[in-house]
Amino acid sequence: MKFELIELSVIDGIATLRLNRPEKRNAMSDAMRSEFIEALELVAADKSIRALVLTGNGKGFCAGGDISGMEKRMQAPSGEIAFNGWHRQQRVHHAVALLHTMPKPTIAAVNGPASGLGADTALACDFIMASESASFTWSYIHRGIIPDGGGMYFLPRRIGLVRAKELIFSGRKVDLEEAQQIGIVDKVAKLDSLVSDAQAWAVELSKGSPTALALGKTILNQTFETTAAQVFSQGSQAQGICYTSTEHRESVLAFLEKAAAAKQK
Repeated sequence: MKFELIELSVIDGIATLRLNRPEKRNAMSDAMRSEFIEALELVAADKSIRALVLTGNGKGFCAGGDISGMEKRMQAPSGEIAFNGWHRQQRVHHAVALLHTMPKPTIAAVNGPASGLGADTALACDFIMASESASFTWSYIHRGIIPDGGGMYFLPRRIGLVRAKELIFSGRKVDLEEAQQIGIVDKVAKLDSLVSDAQAWAVELSKGSPTALALGKTILNQTFETTAAQVFSQGSQAQGICYTSTEHRESVLAFLEKAAAAKQK
């Protein structure tokens, strides 16, 4: 499928999605968000795709929400601003939820500055790999708003509540060294090999059973909000599904054959 504001490619089961507004540092416009949602839905539904790498073209990962959209929102009649904002939020949250709940591993390959919504979008991925050009800013406070792309949910879970409050309240920039030190960034790569390194990591993370990966990720995503008993219950149901999967059967049979062959030696 042809997109204009993003690029989507799939090689050997690894999807790579590139935000493609380099002249705007990949700021997320409404049109880009629509394409982003469509692409995420395609990746989620395609069983031949085992993992997703998200990055940006040009010098930035994502500069956040497009400023022209903010200007347009302010020019709306006063009686329509709230509802228009609510409607936009539904689209933002739908995109973030698609990325967060993607039933396969996701890696943000942060090639440059990730600001506001861009920083939130990186956090919505399972893992973050960053280049020496990367930085992170939850800059919403400078526009008189709060993080609306999942940052208030994801950031405390990565770095703790107090640190998350400090970054959100100040809106200051976090450079690569600090981001890695406090747990925002999981791995670092050279800029010229960032995407290929992220793709290689995606291969490693997605070698296991797609069934087990999808079910395990779904439960892990909920563990901060659920009790141990609920996690055990969900785990029991998920394990029952895994027991019936082709991957489980084939792996057990292969193990038994290997063990039998070893005894005969």
